[in-house]
Amino acid sequence: MTDTSVPSEAPEATSIGRRTVLIATGATAATLAVGAAATPEAPTAATADTADTADTGNTTPVAAAAVCTLTKEMTEGPYHLDGQLVRTDIREDKTGFPLVLTLTVVDDDTCAPLSNALVEIWHCDALGEYSGFVGDNGHDEPDNGTFLRGAVLSNSSGVARITTVYPGWYRGRCVHIHLKVHTDVTLTSDGSFTGGQELHTGQLFFSETVTTRVAALSPYSANRVPRTTLAQDSIYDEGGAASGLLTLTALGTSPTAGYAGSLTVGVESG
Repeated sequence: MTDTSVPSEAPEATSIGRRTVLIATGATAATLAVGAAATPEAPTAATADTADTADTGNTTPVAAAAVCTLTKEMTEGPYHLDGQLVRTDIREDKTGFPLVLTLTVVDDDTCAPLSNALVEIWHCDALGEYSGFVGDNGHDEPDNGTFLRGAVLSNSSGVARITTVYPGWYRGRCVHIHLKVHTDVTLTSDGSFTGGQELHTGQLFFSETVTTRVAALSPYSANRVPRTTLAQDSIYDEGGAASGLLTLTALGTSPTAGYAGSLTVGVESG
């Protein structure tokens, strides 16, 4: 049994529900072109492991309006920090398997793409440590307060692409990434952002089949904290893409080559 006695998001889970949001499968996101504001060209999925894609149950591109489903927001958790950098690559010097996220933001009423929405993410490293809070998962490592945190503006197709690493895990939670969507932010001279309206707070989740493969390999195998699965997690509700489950596509024949992850996220923009 997993020990959940340390701080986690679990106590907050039942209080979430300030606004209803729409999240659709990532198949649509994969069909949309990424504009000049997106990250530099990422590895392609031409050699994708189709078994990994099949894990998500969504392999056929479809129109966004056809896959829109309603879901509740999820907890922000205890590890959010204000003033994250606006950048397409948040890895810094962190080791781990590449993860190229393609997140498409759409209006929940029309499923029309929402441009210039700031998509903000943050997550732990392979050892389960968050920047700004290193040591909470029992590991001693440098902490600059910025690794694996960042935000990107969506392009005219509503697409925000961010390059990071596959997350690790910490006690009491399954593997996940935290997500916020903002509009009307002001970019600052120090590369961050301020102001605007927060439209969505949620989390992104990962196939257990893929995570099991990743967890068996270095550097993830050095994380000795017991891993909580999706089924054991107190926040993920088995809702699939409607609850933030990413569509994952392998970028090579080994997990070390990394994964592409996609999801269409709908928000109440009006």
